[in-house]
Amino acid sequence: MPQKFETGVVYPWSFVTTIHRSRNGIYHKDGRLISLLTDFGRINPCYPDFHRGSDIIYYTGSGRRGNQKLDAANQAILSAVKTETQVPLFNKLRVNEWEFLGFWLILSGDYIYDEALERMVWKFKLKKAYADLPTDEM
Repeated sequence: MPQKFETGVVYPWSFVTTIHRSRNGIYHKDGRLISLLTDFGRINPCYPDFHRGSDIIYYTGSGRRGNQKLDAANQAILSAVKTETQVPLFNKLRVNEWEFLGFWLILSGDYIYDEALERMVWKFKLKKAYADLPTDEM
């Protein structure tokens, strides 16, 4: 297990699970956001996350079908806006290959109608936190 994940480095799932202990994209515990997964909609088109420049990501909340709810996962991300929690984000490139994208702050969360998906979704605005935290202390 690495002592610290390095931004831009690709890791196998066995390393990612030392932090993100769920196959769901939003890992939370006791209402606290721990970490996030994405694939930017390449593998799971129902989660069309996207970049806006190099330091902003729009992240789609939890819920594959129908209108998303303010479930425990989405509530954990929304709560992270108030606490200014920095969370690690991993991008799935292909089977067993996850790029560590660094730590991100959750700036806001909005419940919007996504025309392409034809449903209501939670869309969260993430901003790159340039002072990465040591992952071995998580």
